[in-house]
Amino acid sequence: MAIENPSREEIGQILKRVKRIAVVGLSGNPERTSYMVSKAMQDAGYEIIPVNPTVDEVLGVKAVKSLKEIEGHVDVVNVFRRPEHLMEIAKEFAEIDAEIFWAQLGVVNEEAYQFLKEKGYTVIMDRCIKVEHALTK
Repeated sequence: MAIENPSREEIGQILKRVKRIAVVGLSGNPERTSYMVSKAMQDAGYEIIPVNPTVDEVLGVKAVKSLKEIEGHVDVVNVFRRPEHLMEIAKEFAEIDAEIFWAQLGVVNEEAYQFLKEKGYTVIMDRCIKVEHALTK
């Protein structure tokens, strides 16, 4: 079963609508892709919530250890973890009030994709949120 992402147009609509992005695996190291991408999204006006049990805060925001610790609604869960971790994150995602599961460029897990699609979620995999955001301007 292949991963089928929403169209570029649909992704553009999503990015115009959403405001809160929980970033799983957000590193506190400015050299890491997760940091650079999240900072760009924060600078573009999105609220970034770092989800990483190994850091206290990133980009001036207190980090949480898991998605379940986030208070309130989450629009997008953007995942910067290796593909083998996606199923575990997908299960946690399904337990919180979030809309879109987004796995970063190069990250694909068909089992997690299938699990979330069957529950009716919007799933985007192997796409960079920063690149997609730049294309929607």
